[in-house]
Amino acid sequence: MIVVIVGYLWSTYNGLVSANEAIDGQWAQVQTQYQRRLDLIPNLVASVKGIMVQEQKVFDDLAQARTQYGNATSVNDKAAAASQVEGALGRLLVVMENYPQLKSSDTVQTLMTQLEGTENRVSVERKRFNDNVQSYNIMIKRFPANMLAGVFGFSNRTYFQADTGAATAPTVNLQN
Repeated sequence: MIVVIVGYLWSTYNGLVSANEAIDGQWAQVQTQYQRRLDLIPNLVASVKGIMVQEQKVFDDLAQARTQYGNATSVNDKAAAASQVEGALGRLLVVMENYPQLKSSDTVQTLMTQLEGTENRVSVERKRFNDNVQSYNIMIKRFPANMLAGVFGFSNRTYFQADTGAATAPTVNLQN
């Protein structure tokens, strides 16, 4: 009987550790895609900046958002900063739609394709992160593992959530 109990405790503890580490590993994947995005943005901005001098605010917003991401330390801070990058990037994409000569540039097209691919990767990695968080959170809430989780300090993990208003497309007014 003691062997069964010790085996259960051992197995449950190791399962909790594995699930917790899976979340941390998946968050690293999310950050890798964020970094790829942040590395592509300066190239895109440099490619279109000369033509779009009047759109300096969009470029400034992107630079500020990238800086905030670089200074963020927690998962929640990085997620919030990444959402700011997405908002500024969305405004840049709307602006670019209004400049047909930019869309015909091979450099801009290549960068836009890479950026679109990166955005898809970010979305996939965020979903995987949230899936791992869900599995872990369920694991630590189920009886009797919940008692062991509490004893060893395993606590609920936070899902990645989009900022409020993220579902609303950005608007750019070129008349001002």
